Amino acid sequence: MRDAGLAGRHRRRGHRTTIADPTAAFRPDLVMRDFTADPQAVDTRWCGDITYIPPGQGWLYLATVIDIASRRVIGWATADHLGTSLAADALATACRQRRPAGPVIFHSDRGTQYTRHAFARLAATLNVRLSVGRTGVCWDNALAESFFATLKTELVTRHH
Repeated sequence: MRDAGLAGRHRRRGHRTTIADPTAAFRPDLVMRDFTADPQAVDTRWCGDITYIPPGQGWLYLATVIDIASRRVIGWATADHLGTSLAADALATACRQRRPAGPVIFHSDRGTQYTRHAFARLAATLNVRLSVGRTGVCWDNALAESFFATLKTELVTRHH
């Protein structure tokens, strides 16, 4: 590989962005790591997460909402902060774009953005049931984590 000028790509060390709120209300895990694609179940189960992107100066935070059935990013938002409004904007965008006919389960990690009362109120007005995984277990939100890994490996770490 060295003779051909090739080198392996290594993942960059991550920064901790999920900070659990110890006073947050209990929410069940309604997805139970079932991220099976099912064309018949579009707009019934969504998942979301937030990641950081280093644009050169400071941080850019990206929140996404992914339809579990179709694996499509259906809502997203960016900001220079990790506030609840970032996650709320992504969820509101997804609801505006898709206009689900019935209630939707939205699964996320236990980050404070997703466990605050303001986010729960927004979800209730949008007919969205909140579901969360366990703290520090990336497999409980594997679909979102996989999307971010691909995004960063293929795009972010290769280009400025």
